[in-house]
Amino acid sequence: MIRFDPTHPADWRDIMARVTVEDCVDKVPNRFELVALASHRAREIAAGAPITVDRDNDKNPVVALREIAEETQSADHLRERMIESLQTQIEVDMPEDDDMALLMGGAERDAPEQDGMSEEQMLRALMEAQGQAG
Repeated sequence: MIRFDPTHPADWRDIMARVTVEDCVDKVPNRFELVALASHRAREIAAGAPITVDRDNDKNPVVALREIAEETQSADHLRERMIESLQTQIEVDMPEDDDMALLMGGAERDAPEQDGMSEEQMLRALMEAQGQAG
């Protein structure tokens, strides 16, 4: 039989974490969502966000659960922050003026003028040049 030893630190931490999860279930009824929110909050804490409860030598996930249990971190606000952190926004570069002119069909005005030689005239000129060179 395994006995609980409250003086053993590992046993104490395990019990505290379980009690903390049980305290949070009434704030976030879905345990999967609770884990997602607490892990997001733990990452925020690891990134330097200030904690809103006493640390009491607890690790970030336990602190996050305690914040949710004591309602110093609202589940709704945590949910919004988690969603925002998962969203990506693609920055679209605005086209340059020259590119915009090409897109709008105004590039013909900026293009150098052709000398008016058609494709057929160009072929004839090439054939004549080859005949003179050969």
